[in-house]
Amino acid sequence: MSGGREGEHPGVHRALRDRHRAVLPDWLALYYDEPLELTHGEGRHVWDAEGRRYLDFFGGILTTMTAHALPEVTKAVAEQAGRVLHTSTLYLNRPMVELAERVAALSGIPDARVFFTTSGTEANDAALLLATAHRRSNQVLAMRNSYHGRSFSTVGITGNRTWSPTSLSPLQTLYVHGGVRSRGPFAHLDDAEFIEACVADLTDMLGQTRGEVAALIAEPVQGVGGFTSPPDGLYAAFREVLQPNGILWISDEVQTGWGRTGDHFWGWQAHGAAGPPDMLTFAKGIGNGMSVGGVVARAEIMNCLDANSISTFGGSPVTMAAANANLGHLLEHDLQSNARRVGGLLLERLRAASAGLGVVREVRGRGLMAGIELVVPGTDTPSPEAASVVLEAAREGGVLIGKGGGHSTSSVLRIAPPLTLTVEEAEEGATVLERALRAADSAM
Repeated sequence: MSGGREGEHPGVHRALRDRHRAVLPDWLALYYDEPLELTHGEGRHVWDAEGRRYLDFFGGILTTMTAHALPEVTKAVAEQAGRVLHTSTLYLNRPMVELAERVAALSGIPDARVFFTTSGTEANDAALLLATAHRRSNQVLAMRNSYHGRSFSTVGITGNRTWSPTSLSPLQTLYVHGGVRSRGPFAHLDDAEFIEACVADLTDMLGQTRGEVAALIAEPVQGVGGFTSPPDGLYAAFREVLQPNGILWISDEVQTGWGRTGDHFWGWQAHGAAGPPDMLTFAKGIGNGMSVGGVVARAEIMNCLDANSISTFGGSPVTMAAANANLGHLLEHDLQSNARRVGGLLLERLRAASAGLGVVREVRGRGLMAGIELVVPGTDTPSPEAASVVLEAAREGGVLIGKGGGHSTSSVLRIAPPLTLTVEEAEEGATVLERALRAADSAM
């Protein structure tokens, strides 16, 4: 898998790391004791500057959704770049209109309008602007353990201390229970009781607020929080409380959209009894590495702004061409079904590999979105040290994974390969991860 170490030049990564540290912020995180420079990729594999090959089980933080160097995408980018790179939203843009038509139809939101951004952070920022303007309120409900971006407004609704560098915010945020099933005061309840308790908590909270709450924003599966999720139906139950009060529901689909969860095209569909959300946000996978994000909302919400606005780079002809080609490939090859089938096999394999290991508290996920929560053996205490051991050991074995988690620790392994992952590659990666988990269990 790793292609061996022939022809490596260990100083290559180290020299670039030193240059990185000299000119970039200290808080700009790098994985690994010896950080990697990735130079090229193909399919589900990438290569570093020393010529070593890796199976990519993280996809640039769930962004390389279909495959590295997907021919349809690279061709679309090259052809559009040969015509015009940039125009802005002040001019008609055929690739943007075409993609908006497809996204609106796929969203499930009636009379949908689409606004394109360059990232998930910017998409969530725009959704908050729309919700607060539409409702004339700066009060927002968010989930505990959530993450919605790094801008000033999205940090203000992030319920994960590790990713919230300031308590200052233009919003009054109220944090709700429910995003984490297996921890917290309701963890001991069965699913129906868990949902009932979370709804009671929400109802009580709304009874304590002054003024009108603008919206609830929630990730169907919390990404940075460690791939945690509530029981199916929680947000449908929340909607029964929110809707009569006019409170909007924003589904943050930056990581869960486009079929990654396997069972559904959008994460909100696991709570389908509520119908579609008022707004959904997306980014990451749709561009397959290009900077594409956006908001889908009902026309009355999207059109509520009474001031001029444009997007200089949102809806760029090149990124729209890439996203159109990528979305076409995903739909034509039914990659959602592949995520369900291969993702199910991978989750089974990871659970089997973790059986009997004291360092593993839980293996969870759906589709090609798997999380392995690590703890100090014999306790319920999160272990970022164990996660670091596995991360390094997996890299040594030729597999790249990610980390996340709540409780101010990165103690959850995040596994999210491209949706074209094969059964053979899933087995190959799981074998490496099994060895890495055993190494961490022994080390702890």
